[in-house]
Amino acid sequence: MTNITAHQLVQFCDDYLSTHEFQDYCPNGLQVDADRPIGRIITGVTANQKLIEAAIAKQADAILVHHGYFWKGEAEPLTGMKGKRIRLLMQHGISLIAYHLPLDAHPVLGNNAMLAKELDLTITGALYPHQKHPIGNIANCPPIRSSDLATKIGQVLGRTPLHIANNPDRLVTKIGLCTGGAQDMIEQAAKMGCDAFISGEISERTTHAAHELNIDYFASGHHATERSGVRELGNLIAKQFGILVEFVDIDNPA
Repeated sequence: MTNITAHQLVQFCDDYLSTHEFQDYCPNGLQVDADRPIGRIITGVTANQKLIEAAIAKQADAILVHHGYFWKGEAEPLTGMKGKRIRLLMQHGISLIAYHLPLDAHPVLGNNAMLAKELDLTITGALYPHQKHPIGNIANCPPIRSSDLATKIGQVLGRTPLHIANNPDRLVTKIGLCTGGAQDMIEQAAKMGCDAFISGEISERTTHAAHELNIDYFASGHHATERSGVRELGNLIAKQFGILVEFVDIDNPA
């Protein structure tokens, strides 16, 4: 079986995702270094305990995720839940690698690009035109009833979205999208002339915004909308280095 170093893997991902061009809320790249060769990788959305336990059971050398650790504003001591997770990684010699905004924004295998592809949407621009690497996008599609779009999202993601509809028979053609917790971008989507906005989460205020801005909103699940990016990055790594990579989906209804 082929082995690579954590440095080789992270250097490839950093270059491919242009990580150095992002200001993020967490460190991108190697977050926990087990200091051993990597021949088997488990990928997943979030580095929770169940994913770590799956990696241990599968004798993985590294975990690659979208949501890792060490977020801005969180407590620094390695105690409690975070301490237990990192202790498990170190005890079993498993490195942790995470990519957040660079994996949202990548134009080929990023979360937004993959969601658009899966929904048969064509990305035409950035939700915020000034961004060099757009975190949110605008996409077009042939006219589709908003209720039918909700059905399609459910079929693609395996999760029925919460649809805040102004008119379920409304035809939508211009759609804003940003996976994960981007519900507050709904106002920007309306400013850009979108008929609808797709994201992962919803807040109490989002319902009022959708109605008052006359834009349909689809809360499609933070986890559900962000599975594809890390899975596709893992597939790319497997092809590039000839190592074993497996995506493990830890169910999360949120």
